[in-house]
Amino acid sequence: MKQSKGTKNRARGFTLMELLVVVSIMVILAGLTMGVMSYVNQKQAVEQAKVQLGLLELALEDYYSENGEYPPNTRDDGTGGTDEIQKALFPTTANSKIYLAELNPDNDTQGWLSGTTGNYEILDPWGEPFRYRTNRTLSNGTVRVYASNPGFDIWSCGPDGQTKTGSKGDYDPDDELNRDDIRLW
Repeated sequence: MKQSKGTKNRARGFTLMELLVVVSIMVILAGLTMGVMSYVNQKQAVEQAKVQLGLLELALEDYYSENGEYPPNTRDDGTGGTDEIQKALFPTTANSKIYLAELNPDNDTQGWLSGTTGNYEILDPWGEPFRYRTNRTLSNGTVRVYASNPGFDIWSCGPDGQTKTGSKGDYDPDDELNRDDIRLW
């Protein structure tokens, strides 16, 4: 084919403006994707904490039905206590009933445990120990009530890893630090 006079045969490419538009669209889409992924991951962690709490609750109720009491918590303010739960629900003595197999420190495939032999804390999806408290019978026979539920409370501090309890273990769900906590009551 003949070219008309005055036209040049030149290669056609993208202009700088076209490239900037394409790159801008890609950056916007990547930002949206990252925001959605963060939201989905956070939602998944909350659901995982709820499942963990449900499993722990069922195991604690099973423990109670066989032993007549819940595992003790030596801390009044509910700042821990999951080491006692782990020992009670996954005992290491021979012929003892295992109430929750996920608490096996030798096969912790789900990443529930942290600590050293004989002293494991049960972790929530954010890597913080769950909080556990139970009512306590004192040596004189009186019962000190710490739990909001009959028997025990168990909860996760949520994404911020913080919870606030009073000096007597009282818990205010409307406190700023407790608003993101995941609890069963």
